[in-house]
Amino acid sequence: MPKNNNLKSILLIGSGPIVIGQACEFDYSGSQSLRSLREDGIETILINSNPATIMTDPSMADHVYLKPLTTKSIIEILKKHPNIDAVLPTMGGQTALNLCIEADDKGIWEDFGVKIIGVDIDAINITEDREKFRLLMEKIGIPVAPSKTVTSFLQGKEVAQEFGFPLVIRASFTLGGTGASFVHSEDQFDELLTRGLEASPIHEVLIDKALLGWKEYELELLRDANDNVAIICSIENMDPMGIHTGDSITVAPAMTLSDRTYQKMRDLAIKMMRSIGDFAGGCNVQFAVSPDENEDIIAIEINPRVSRSSALASKATGYPIAKIATKLAMGYHLDELDNQITKTTSAFFEPTLDYVIVKIPRWNFDKFEGSDRTLGLQMKSVGEVMGIGRSFQEALHKATQSLEIKRNGLGADGKSYTDYKQIISKLTYASWDRVFVIYDAIQLGIPLSRIHEITKIDMWFLKQYEELFLLEKEISKYSIDNINKDLLLEAKQKGFADRQIAHMLKCLESQVYTKREELQINRIYKLVDTCAAEFEAKTPYYYSTFEAAYQTKEGVLTQRNESEVSNKKKVIVLGSGPNRIGQGIEFDYCCVHGVLAAKECGYETIMINCNPETVSTDFDTADKLYFEPVFWEHIYDIIRHENPVGVIVQLGGQTALKLAEKLERYGIKILGTSYQALDLAEDRGSFSKLLQENKIPYPEFGVAENADEALQLADELDFPILVRPSYVLGGQGMKIVINKKELEAHVVDLLRKIPNNKLLLDHYLDGAIEAEADAICDGENVYIIGIMEHIEPCGVHSGDSNATLPPFNLGDLVVQQIKDHTKKIALALNTVGLINIQFAIKDDQVYIIEANPRASRTVPFIAKAYGEPYVNYATKVMLGEKKIKDFNFQPKLEGYAIKQPVFSFDKFHNVNKQLGPEMKSTGESILFIDSLKDDDFYNLYTRRKMYLSK
Repeated sequence: MPKNNNLKSILLIGSGPIVIGQACEFDYSGSQSLRSLREDGIETILINSNPATIMTDPSMADHVYLKPLTTKSIIEILKKHPNIDAVLPTMGGQTALNLCIEADDKGIWEDFGVKIIGVDIDAINITEDREKFRLLMEKIGIPVAPSKTVTSFLQGKEVAQEFGFPLVIRASFTLGGTGASFVHSEDQFDELLTRGLEASPIHEVLIDKALLGWKEYELELLRDANDNVAIICSIENMDPMGIHTGDSITVAPAMTLSDRTYQKMRDLAIKMMRSIGDFAGGCNVQFAVSPDENEDIIAIEINPRVSRSSALASKATGYPIAKIATKLAMGYHLDELDNQITKTTSAFFEPTLDYVIVKIPRWNFDKFEGSDRTLGLQMKSVGEVMGIGRSFQEALHKATQSLEIKRNGLGADGKSYTDYKQIISKLTYASWDRVFVIYDAIQLGIPLSRIHEITKIDMWFLKQYEELFLLEKEISKYSIDNINKDLLLEAKQKGFADRQIAHMLKCLESQVYTKREELQINRIYKLVDTCAAEFEAKTPYYYSTFEAAYQTKEGVLTQRNESEVSNKKKVIVLGSGPNRIGQGIEFDYCCVHGVLAAKECGYETIMINCNPETVSTDFDTADKLYFEPVFWEHIYDIIRHENPVGVIVQLGGQTALKLAEKLERYGIKILGTSYQALDLAEDRGSFSKLLQENKIPYPEFGVAENADEALQLADELDFPILVRPSYVLGGQGMKIVINKKELEAHVVDLLRKIPNNKLLLDHYLDGAIEAEADAICDGENVYIIGIMEHIEPCGVHSGDSNATLPPFNLGDLVVQQIKDHTKKIALALNTVGLINIQFAIKDDQVYIIEANPRASRTVPFIAKAYGEPYVNYATKVMLGEKKIKDFNFQPKLEGYAIKQPVFSFDKFHNVNKQLGPEMKSTGESILFIDSLKDDDFYNLYTRRKMYLSK
């Protein structure tokens, strides 16, 4: 039992909907924390309003409250559970901390006799209040940048006059750098100071001297009640100070730090953690280091909670920080807990990595037209990927291959920038694709000294890039027939993909693959072993690499492959890669449930994913985790190594679906709906023919491959016309056009961005109501798990609509048509598993907009609203273990559930905030109402027509 035996029941506060600056890393931390508490027999009560996450699954806590994160909800829960002893607010990001402080200010915890564990309020106040933090650092002798706190415009002007430019303005108590900005000159100052004061909930900003060009580092710490402290991970930002750490490329362990400075930084971090309060748990400390030989250290900030970086550090080291931090909050000491990696040694150890990890953020600027794409103090990325390799170069390449932005790695794919001015501009004004542009600059012959002068990126990193470019140049001298083994092996060890090597050798990817096989250059797998092989690791968590074969005593050439293959029947689940708008945490929820369901059916489960923020990449979710890019070459090698019964693609969103064609071509079994059916649904033309044959109405349409064909079609279809490309995600490129001029401009623009794509032109049903249905089909029977009506009119992307379950305004005739169409389409597509169908309703006639025979964004929402494990059922159907008739469906919902989209427009000024066919929301919350007379429903319904844009 925990050392504090008075803790029997704990309230955990979640982080709410996903926004830019606070993503699913807190779903991962919260899920780990809940499991950690339950292991000790503690009753768990969770409040979180996000329906898309694993964390809010009924199985995760004893009581899950899908309620708004307000003090009103907290009071309701505390009244219902008077036995709650403590609240743990450190697992839900800034949202949970802010709510905890508000409840404390109102005296709520005191009124109900609830203790705060894992942190204390004084620690939060010291770390969030920039002025208090500065004074404390001065008191304990830790250097900070010269700074002053101001609460008015006039004070701000005085400080600027005193310090001179450049300056940094940071708003207090905000998330993801909201309200923060660099001020290079006086003319920008007034606007940016006003923005910062408005962004802060207490209208307070800190103005400090900008440390431009200094190097940035983070340390992840754990401390117990005995004052033992362990440093779990050191992280170096490849980008220097000036770019928010969430938007920076980060590397672990730190690469360019001298041991002397690291030891000093370690001591400072421990001193800082001990000075901010008497609490046990996790902590993140950020430092700036001068780029000269002195390596002066300045403290930037300290976060007394788990963070985005601690999720990354957990995946980088395999050390489950949130799980251990929870145990420490309960009163355990580090030396009493098991090391989760070895299971035999203590948790009081500092991981040593014999590999390198690189994290690269994933942006979605295409969704925010007109937005400022320069990276700075305010976080703008929507997700991230992580690559693991034996060297920085290999990890960097694997991370770039994981991004899913149609790049095969650094350079060597024909997509490099070649314009000198454009390259210099992208380096000067840190661009989202700077990771690639550095390579392009070297390729163009720009000296490393010049690149360093502009970017202030450490020369060590730039030299690593240069080595990659020189290797590309060397390989390009050869052909596939005469390239030697050593050179090809070196290219693979440095992370170059077969596709890149094929580009260099002017041959096919498959020829490179065959050549590698001939030369026995095979991918092998290593355990993520944070004890650097000092103790035997037991975690089934792998990454791939290449190494030279060695000779055994018997004279046999061999390599040490640490992933041992069992003879059990196996199933591989393909993950959804990095989060982005249109494909978020809901698919991770589906993947995790798919894994758990396959385990229940007796399969050995294998997960492939590269997203460090998620539960699917926790090392004990699947029986085996391959932390690898969801990229064909990597997947194919894992499949050949493991020889599974089949692969599940319909739970990982568009990422996994896009690989279905390759799997089919290589004769690998796709479990559930076949590739032919998936392809038929994606190909708008073929799908419409299927609807015709089944006498199911759909808006008049035509398919065009160029602007001329589109203009001819316009004469037949009548405006307004909805233009949409095939095989895209989140409504990418969809637009409603109202005349030929607009149509031509949009078609030309689309085909430039997505070449060789078929475009579907639909007559847009103006004023129609939109609805959607999710169903499970076993090839013979169909069970509709939910029908939702959108509050917004047809034309707003379903991901941006308030979806109401069950429908609130559709007559029996319409609902019956929806049911009939859903069943007919699911069977006609030979669906085995999940399917989502979207409808437009006009004059009591139901038209089909589209069908997706895969898990959809709304499946977790319906599962939470009805309290039914639908993904579990659907997976068992895909595996052929169960039929629809084997399940006892008992959905429970009183009143209505509404899926409400959440937007992050505050990160992008001057962006059109109107909604249309292209999705823009970053997350969602769930709202339960008893009746349609509810004020919340009335407010949503009266605003529904405000949003529609072209």
